[in-house]
Amino acid sequence: MENLTRSDFEALDRNDVLADFAKQYYVPEDHIYMVGNSLGVMPKAVKQRMDDVLEKEWADDLVSSWNCNHWFELPYRIGNKIAQIIGADDGEVVVTDSVSVNLFKLVAAALNIQKGTSRSVILSEKGNFPTDLYVMQGLTAMLGPSVKLVTVEREEIEDAITQDTAVVLLTDVHYRTGHLLDKKRITELAQSKGALVIWDLCHSAGALPVYLNDINADMATGCGYKYLSGGPGAPSFIFVAKRWHDALEQPLSGWWGHATPFEFTDDYSPARGIGQMLCGTQGVLGLSALEVAIDVFLTTDMLLIREKSSKMTDLFLRLIAQQCSSYNFEIKSPQKATERGSHIALGHPNGYQIIQALSAHSVKGDFRAPDTLRFGLTPLTLKYVDIWDAVSRLKDIMKKETWKDPKYNLASKVT
Repeated sequence: MENLTRSDFEALDRNDVLADFAKQYYVPEDHIYMVGNSLGVMPKAVKQRMDDVLEKEWADDLVSSWNCNHWFELPYRIGNKIAQIIGADDGEVVVTDSVSVNLFKLVAAALNIQKGTSRSVILSEKGNFPTDLYVMQGLTAMLGPSVKLVTVEREEIEDAITQDTAVVLLTDVHYRTGHLLDKKRITELAQSKGALVIWDLCHSAGALPVYLNDINADMATGCGYKYLSGGPGAPSFIFVAKRWHDALEQPLSGWWGHATPFEFTDDYSPARGIGQMLCGTQGVLGLSALEVAIDVFLTTDMLLIREKSSKMTDLFLRLIAQQCSSYNFEIKSPQKATERGSHIALGHPNGYQIIQALSAHSVKGDFRAPDTLRFGLTPLTLKYVDIWDAVSRLKDIMKKETWKDPKYNLASKVT
């Protein structure tokens, strides 16, 4: 295989059908930003939308905006838009709360559906994203010995699903390695044994096609601030297949999930459909920013996004092999594009210092302890030539040992 050149990447950019989408975002001019898997860049239309919400809807219309500016419908309207991205139907997705809160609601609801059976196990994987495990640890501690959390290695998941399994909670794209699970196969297997499956889509929604109804998914959640570019701390979304709506019983029975919240009755009566997964008053500012970001995705095709993502991650790995093979990087991501999401993970014992040095040289990746460098490749905002330039700067930092400067060893609160 011939060595790649910068001209190869420039040629890909000239023929990129998604190239013009970058004009709709505030793409940093002085940095190569490869952390869209952690915080997506800001769509330009967000500023005008926020100005409208602040200066007219909040400042002038005030409380009337719940009706005249349709604030009350935002969680449902945006949910129906996200449904188009993740392969769900209208009325199956609502935008609300955070991923952590939604995981708690979903697992509790799934356990309620399993009530009356002998199933007592919540199955997840060792090394899952911490919030998934922490929330389940808190939930099982609250429920007592009748429910237990069992975690296994990723390659052991399928064998660990048994007749005792009530709920399987998995993240389809692993946050460290980028490894992509076969959602369809695992869902079918779990359901054949009577278990319900909850998918955490935080590292896949907006990065690759997700076909929840095609795989007969039960429940799912995901965040709005990574690939979807909804803004820091953007609200999460929650999916429940319609076949489960009548059986739902979630524990956070707040007034927005009530069938008739403005009758202000003392007793809780859940709304019908996906609305019962709401809890308290929703944040209009966060919802408004997220909706603008989602609208950008609705003008493109997730298959095209996936095609460019796969090509970009392939090229990134080829360049690492071509330019950085002598610097002791471990390739932690799968070699096959069909088995990974849209970020590449490299292992190195000095990963933190290297990421800090890269940032100082205008390439932004992130670090996950103890040794993982992550590079999120976002097809709507990155150019192909950015990959060449990023790896070239990485090679330069390694060759000159720039990362050894003591200033790159200073610990930050967020890595």
